[in-house]
Amino acid sequence: MPKYLISACLAGLNCKYDGGNNLHLKIMKLVNSGEAILICPEQLGGLPTPRPPAEIIENKVININGEDVTVQFQKGAQEALLAAQNLGITYAILKERSPSCGVHYIYDGTHSGKIIPGQGITTSLLQKHNIKILSEKDL
Repeated sequence: MPKYLISACLAGLNCKYDGGNNLHLKIMKLVNSGEAILICPEQLGGLPTPRPPAEIIENKVININGEDVTVQFQKGAQEALLAAQNLGITYAILKERSPSCGVHYIYDGTHSGKIIPGQGITTSLLQKHNIKILSEKDL
């Protein structure tokens, strides 16, 4: 049975906004041992890969084209929570700085590369449901 819900990009799946991944070798060990289930909340919310980069601005998620994609991010977060609950998972390892998965930091919403303290939409929802969250930087 999986113990961890993990951002799929950290396991080498090409689901990042730009079509790439964020392969992390420690994550691969968890995946290969069967201890992890992989999720991409943005894909679960119906967004394509690749997709325009998005950032959180005043509780909304806006992509670089000015489109509000908050609903898709919220849907993806709900789907991630449902997966965790259905599998009895109480730990998640999520991608830092992501508008979905940021644990300690996110981008500031200006699409300028500036990082600020904050959490992504999925991280926030999972924490509200007592799921313990780590980022890949915490490993």
